[in-house]
Amino acid sequence: MPHIKIQNREIHIQELNKTSPQTIVLIHGMFSNLSVYYFRIAPLLAKYFHVVMYDLKSHGLSSQVDSGYRFNDMSNDLIGLLDALKLEDIHLVGYSFGGLVALNTCLTHPDRINSLSLIEAPDPGDRKTMDIIDIYSKEFLEHYIQNFTDTTKVKMGKRQLEKNHRMYQYLFDRTSIKKDMEREVDYFSKSPLNSIMKKTLLIYGSESNCLEAGRYLARHIGNAEFTTLQGDHNLPMQAPELVADKVLDFLVKQHLPV
Repeated sequence: MPHIKIQNREIHIQELNKTSPQTIVLIHGMFSNLSVYYFRIAPLLAKYFHVVMYDLKSHGLSSQVDSGYRFNDMSNDLIGLLDALKLEDIHLVGYSFGGLVALNTCLTHPDRINSLSLIEAPDPGDRKTMDIIDIYSKEFLEHYIQNFTDTTKVKMGKRQLEKNHRMYQYLFDRTSIKKDMEREVDYFSKSPLNSIMKKTLLIYGSESNCLEAGRYLARHIGNAEFTTLQGDHNLPMQAPELVADKVLDFLVKQHLPV
């Protein structure tokens, strides 16, 4: 498995179609890993683009880290990855928590971003939505298999489920991730969203509890295109081909050679 060392930590990455002149970087959500994209979304994007996926710290096959989960920390990790891969500018796609990392990176390093696509990015200040973190308690984890397969229609092997279970426990019991997220509750209201000049695509599930967050971003980002697809917060697993098609259509509108 390919790894890159950034700040003395191992970052697990996967790349497709390295010869393409334009790059899309895909960021997964909290408590997930790059496989959210790898099997069904990334191959469609890789027909036209160099695709880079990576596991966030303490996720997937990347190194476990006790602290540093605020958005600026996560953006710095991404910029370190781009520097290591010698990528000057990219098209950035982020899902859920990864969407917030992508949004923050566009704000803090706009010169490195060509376009921004956010899938189901939540509002950190919406307690009803962000309390999802609290749901991932030990009681929830005991019923994780039922919840996961029912909502996503994806069947995972027993060993993979056990591995995910251990990852969740590590993140909750031994890292600052929950405390760091609580420090970001004012992120939408305090961030200069109207300063984003990059073309932005917002994709949300029509039944998602994050739908209002998408509408808020659409009102505050000047170049934003807002669209909904049938589904909820698990949209990349429920409709991966439609998500990939939306991203490709969005890039075509920018007169890219897709």
